[in-house]
Amino acid sequence: MADTIIDANATGAASGASPASGAALAGDLDAAAAALTEAEQVIAAAITRLTELGGPDQQQVFAYELAHAGAGITTARGLLDYGAKGEVEARLTCGFAADAIHDLSTKLIGRETLWGVGSASIASDFVARYRDPEFLASLATTPGPRHLNDDMEMVQDTFRAFAADVVAPHAEHVHRTNGDVPEQIVSGLAEIGAFGLSVPADYGGFSEGGDDEYTAMVVATEELSRASLGIGGSLITRPEILTRALVKGGTEEQKLEWLPKLAAAEVMPAVAVTEPDYGSDVAGIKVTATPATGPDGADGYVINGVKTWCTFGARAEALALLARTDPDRSKGHRGLSLFIVPKPRGEAHGFQFSQDPVTVDGAERVGKMEGRPIDTIGYRGMHSYEIALEDWWVPAENLVGGDDGLGKGFYLQMAGFENGRLQTAARAVGVMQAAYEAAVEYAENRNVFGSNIIEYQLTQAKLGRMAMIIQASRQFAYAVGQMMARDEGAMEASMIKAYVCKAAEWVAREALQIHGGFGYAEEYEVSRLFVDARVLSIFEGADETLCLKVIARRLTA
Repeated sequence: MADTIIDANATGAASGASPASGAALAGDLDAAAAALTEAEQVIAAAITRLTELGGPDQQQVFAYELAHAGAGITTARGLLDYGAKGEVEARLTCGFAADAIHDLSTKLIGRETLWGVGSASIASDFVARYRDPEFLASLATTPGPRHLNDDMEMVQDTFRAFAADVVAPHAEHVHRTNGDVPEQIVSGLAEIGAFGLSVPADYGGFSEGGDDEYTAMVVATEELSRASLGIGGSLITRPEILTRALVKGGTEEQKLEWLPKLAAAEVMPAVAVTEPDYGSDVAGIKVTATPATGPDGADGYVINGVKTWCTFGARAEALALLARTDPDRSKGHRGLSLFIVPKPRGEAHGFQFSQDPVTVDGAERVGKMEGRPIDTIGYRGMHSYEIALEDWWVPAENLVGGDDGLGKGFYLQMAGFENGRLQTAARAVGVMQAAYEAAVEYAENRNVFGSNIIEYQLTQAKLGRMAMIIQASRQFAYAVGQMMARDEGAMEASMIKAYVCKAAEWVAREALQIHGGFGYAEEYEVSRLFVDARVLSIFEGADETLCLKVIARRLTA
């Protein structure tokens, strides 16, 4: 497939002509804005209605669908500025706005009373115009430019080249063999600054603040995920989460100690929050941290309990671990604290470590840590683990925030997770982009019934919808990144995670479907992209919990 077609930075001007049917004309942004305003009025009425009916806990189905519909409409609203930059951009914007409104309308049909609206019909003329099959088909190979500034284009080019040259050659082998992340990828990413993108320059990183502070991370993550989710884009996530927690609430000594190590990949962390009985409901976690005297008489804590889904837990040299420091469980998240828990590197197939004895309640105990890998259908390379800790000692200076951090671990962890949601959306964009490119290339070369399948309207319409979903997701990720750089956008970060990760499943599925039987064969990379896409709505906040406990609650607050 020609670079001018698949490169999202190509101008696409030659492909921007209106479809022959005349169903749509580029630049109709006023109509798009008016249609979205009508949709937003429906969302506002639904928020009022949900509140009247008792809120998300009483109306879970309603709240879940409202959260997703609101996320789609918000994503479309965020695309309007992009649409004003050219004809192709306007066509993608109008198409996506119509798609988001159509999705909202399908949720209303049969439930108008529940939603508090009189009709499921929203901006019907606009939707009909921009959901016309010929219009969608006209977008098949028109992904549109990204409009990055010079600095961000440099970031894109750097990480795209690394992904193509270093990550991609290993992606299929690691996936099929359930292998490990090659060390040359970790060291190579460290050399090009991947782990220091969010570390302030004063602490050995590359962050200078400003509107592009988060955008660089989004751009880099997409390019790495385009080559591989498991051994590319996800490698940045865990250092990012711990970095954000330290920047928000770490002591100056902790920043000086840990941030340079994170930026240089001298320490690769894993996140240890989830427990076998507590996933998204973090406030209920049971793992405890109890004051104890270390082998050299130093103050510290012993960690006891089991954590699960600790991605990269064997390779990691430290765990960012959330534990209960207040035994009064009625305090919920107010009794949790965040620790940096050093550990040796372990073997991917499982590990066991022990420490020198420590003193707990006057008695000596030997600290133990054991990790068991959890096999998964996709997202392979980093591996996830269940990690059991028994009297594992941590020095007091590793309590993030020091004494002031006691009981504040939940808030520090959430500061990292908000960034993690944005980064997960960027990972989803990378997976979608790879799936789209694979589908276009296959469609241009696969002959069925005498024609290449790229020539069939149904194939073109699927590819056209992919193109506008991907660009809308990408542009909204940029916008949310700029909001977060101004200490805003927490709600939007949750929305983009909810919308984009679910959209990625559809894009990957249809890309596989375009491949037909070959899509189901591991011979083609699209099968890997399909199973990798499935995890996106689960990690960094399960979709249902994110919609009900975060988005819907904030909408009705």
